[in-house]
Amino acid sequence: MFDPPAASPRPKDSSRGRRFTIDMFEWKPEYSVQIPEIDAQHQRLFGLASNLHDAMAQGKGKTVLEQSLAQLVDYTKVHFAAEEQFMGKYRYPEVTAHKAQHDQLTAQVVELEKEFRAGNTTLSVGLMTFLKNWLEHHIARSDQQYSVYIRSKLVA
Repeated sequence: MFDPPAASPRPKDSSRGRRFTIDMFEWKPEYSVQIPEIDAQHQRLFGLASNLHDAMAQGKGKTVLEQSLAQLVDYTKVHFAAEEQFMGKYRYPEVTAHKAQHDQLTAQVVELEKEFRAGNTTLSVGLMTFLKNWLEHHIARSDQQYSVYIRSKLVA
């Protein structure tokens, strides 16, 4: 069971009556793999993760959190399948290792979703930090490796 530390309350902005939020899932240009289709998918992943974080930070109900989490999990699977198909098309030699990373995260988020739906875990800042770090690390490092390889095939 995945149960990261509980979130601490965010300070309220008394002048507007709403809470400050930090955009944990901000897309940065250095994440670009310079393949438009994949960049668009990565940006959507960041957007879905941001929606989940916002719902959690705003104290939305379990139904809204379940829907946001389900959207993120479902799109992650779609993206990973597209990315793996792309790597296969260009015969990326490290596709098996890259797919193993995808499989590991997929198993983790599917288990988290199952545990959350069953009421055995909560969504917390610790979980959001885990997702943020995984996305940033995977895109900024692993995806950059296949990007260089595939772009060399596109210009060849």
